Amino acid sequence: MHRFIYIAILFFLFGKQTVFSQEISNAIVAKDTLKTEEINPLAPSKAAFYSAIVPGLGQAYNKKYWKIPIVYGAIGTSLYFYISNNKKYHKYRDAYKQRLAGEKDEFDYLDDNRLIQAQRFYQRNRDLSLLITVGFYVLNIVDANVDAHLLQFNVSDKLSFQPEVYQNDINYKTNLGLTLNYKF
Repeated sequence: MHRFIYIAILFFLFGKQTVFSQEISNAIVAKDTLKTEEINPLAPSKAAFYSAIVPGLGQAYNKKYWKIPIVYGAIGTSLYFYISNNKKYHKYRDAYKQRLAGEKDEFDYLDDNRLIQAQRFYQRNRDLSLLITVGFYVLNIVDANVDAHLLQFNVSDKLSFQPEVYQNDINYKTNLGLTLNYKF
């Protein structure tokens, strides 16, 4: 019996040694069918930084070039309204100051209350336009950051979430629903 245990231990030791000492030559290695890309955790912060420096640059970094005209259109339009309302505000304010100084102004047909109301109107619109401009600027940064985060997700065709329109069997009215499909 002892002899059998010694032989088993010898086979175990030498058998294990031979497994480790073998070389792999011409071995067939199965490749993973899923395409795995390396995740860059700094990409979202880099895209946000680029968008903070120059609006639209983060979208270009994410290769979403179609978003750049939208960014510049939104920021440019709100800046246009800011500048326009600022000019009109200063125009009515200067006219009111001239009237208080006893000089003639270009708004002879308006009384003092109308000049004050016009100043307040254009001042409010100017401030609102500036707030909207800052909002679009921040939205540009957030969009670049979120888009860079979402680029790192593995989206597969196996998972789908789609609307479904079907007819009710009882009253034959069309119903709207959502289906969640997962293919194995």
